[in-house]
Amino acid sequence: MPDLYAWTDGACSGNPGPGGWGVLMRAIDGATVVKEREMSGGEALTTNNRMELMAAIAALETLSRPSAITIVTDSAYVKNGVTEWIAAWKRKGWRTAGGPPVKNVDLWQRLDAARDRHDVTWRWIKGHAGHAENERADELARSGMAPYKAQKAEP
Repeated sequence: MPDLYAWTDGACSGNPGPGGWGVLMRAIDGATVVKEREMSGGEALTTNNRMELMAAIAALETLSRPSAITIVTDSAYVKNGVTEWIAAWKRKGWRTAGGPPVKNVDLWQRLDAARDRHDVTWRWIKGHAGHAENERADELARSGMAPYKAQKAEP
């Protein structure tokens, strides 16, 4: 059975501003890529963190059956949120340790539900550091943002 990986990234022009997300998914058997899928999308007014979350959500929600998957992200916000902070947020009614509501709670709840169906390993890598798959996810995120960025530029 091949190993399943998803490299995810988000992009934003302004924060908030037009944004996009991208996902490169690969099924890898040994050193051979046996299947590859690319996805992207975006929004007219969003934040980088929301787009990072959307990329991970899209990767998990696209899987038609429960799967073991490694999500590789350059977002410490996503990786730390899902592996370290989310359990406490849920216990506290989606509030942070200091008491205010969790930002992007709608997407955190969606990510939590999406990951619940799968066996997910979360890995962080440094962004813009020459990782080919992460660079491709970044290109996809920027392409997902492009139509919204063009709308913003129109008079």
